[in-house]
Amino acid sequence: MVEAVLIDLFSLPANLQNNIQGLLHNTLEAIEKCSAIHAPCVYVMCCQRQGSERKGEQEFLLAALKGFQSLRRRLEVVCAQTTAAALYTIKQRLDEKDLSIIKVILPTLRKNLMKVYIDHLFTAVYQFEFEDLQVISDSESLQIPEHQHEGQILSSQDVALIRSEIQMYLESLPSLKGELTILRSSLIPDDIFLHGFTTRTGGISYIPTLSSCNLFSSSKRRDPQVVVKENLRRLANAAGFNPAAFHRVKVDHANAVCIMGKTEPDNYDGIVTDQKGVTLAAPGADCIPVLFADPVRRACGAAHSGWKGTLLGVSMATVNAMVSEYGCNVKDILVVLGPSVGPCCYKLPHESAKEFHRIDPKCVRLFDSASPYIDIRRATRILLERGGILPENIQDDSIADQNQNITFCTACHPDKFYSHFRDGTNFGTQIGFISIKD
Repeated sequence: MVEAVLIDLFSLPANLQNNIQGLLHNTLEAIEKCSAIHAPCVYVMCCQRQGSERKGEQEFLLAALKGFQSLRRRLEVVCAQTTAAALYTIKQRLDEKDLSIIKVILPTLRKNLMKVYIDHLFTAVYQFEFEDLQVISDSESLQIPEHQHEGQILSSQDVALIRSEIQMYLESLPSLKGELTILRSSLIPDDIFLHGFTTRTGGISYIPTLSSCNLFSSSKRRDPQVVVKENLRRLANAAGFNPAAFHRVKVDHANAVCIMGKTEPDNYDGIVTDQKGVTLAAPGADCIPVLFADPVRRACGAAHSGWKGTLLGVSMATVNAMVSEYGCNVKDILVVLGPSVGPCCYKLPHESAKEFHRIDPKCVRLFDSASPYIDIRRATRILLERGGILPENIQDDSIADQNQNITFCTACHPDKFYSHFRDGTNFGTQIGFISIKD
């Protein structure tokens, strides 16, 4: 069942008011008749014009909307200067109401154009169907290039222009939830390495569980890649790295490691490099983003360590890659554990808890319960120390000076961090990042 209807009048000529008014009236009448019981939300998208022209257009739209009592509370006219701005505003309205099934009624010649906007601004969470809005005029044609016909694919230049329009609009949006904040470790020397762990503030993601500096997009979440890319651009500006030389692990919850410059695996949870200016990153939204730095051989790495990756030894696999590829001495490697779910909050089924109990009984609390509390950070430290990392070269929540602590519990601090454990499936993601300075 359609949950929302979008009527696209954005490119219709302003002087066709009588034609459009009648057309809009008929379209809304059809929606009202077909939706007597479950009236969908209706959004009319139009171009925001200047001066008297804008006032006249608003007046004829309002006239066309009169009389639709069942739709009145669920109908909104969205005027904006660009299609990107109008569609993004409508997306916000849909997300506020948790609507996902949308019918788009639009001129035939706008269909392929609209599909490109939708592909960039929405994810697979949403379902779209399209219906033609036929507008005929002897005196005026739609403001759409003649070469764009139904069934034709837009040129790469057309797509590039749409991407540019979307990017410019997103860059113009204000940051949400405060300033962008980066946590840094005192263990990693800042004269050699650029590094940090992000928090959730200072981006443009607006959905509550993703707000505001979400740095991961997937088909199951409502934050599209373009928004994550803009959040990353703002982070790069604040931190001082090049977003074009940014490499994030491809999470598999295992222990494969990618060596920058060599064939990239399909999936990997660790990544290492000795190239200057290349930023490596690992995500975390309860799982641990782990950073590695060797100031002697000038090499670095990042790893994503959830409970599965911890048991599989992803952190030591990353260390071993640095040793074998760059000649690092394990005793020179510094390791910092970022914000992650703490033993105060994190539970696993008893069978999985047994594996942590074998590493060290202190990694498990209430072991005899059905779902014991697990300390994946302690398990990570123990496995690193067993692999030869010096205890003083590991920074986590066990450090003596808690003022230096950056390994906060993500579940306990909803104002600062995202948490899958706390927020459910539509959760945001922070990252740990590191690079070797030029």
